[in-house]
Amino acid sequence: MLRLASILYSIISTSLAGTAVIAVLVAGFGTLVPILVAAGAGAILALPISWLVAREISGSSFMR
Repeated sequence: MLRLASILYSIISTSLAGTAVIAVLVAGFGTLVPILVAAGAGAILALPISWLVAREISGSSFMR
């Protein structure tokens, strides 16, 4: 399941980080620090999300 989660992470993290960066730019924060924080937050938030999606796809009942 770790292999599936890592493949999903590569897709989910870029989506979440990109969405967060766009949200920061639309909010009017165009400097480097808010953009990097948003990208980092999206990448970190993608870790548990990709694990949960991988668990649902594989049908593993680890935490059920």
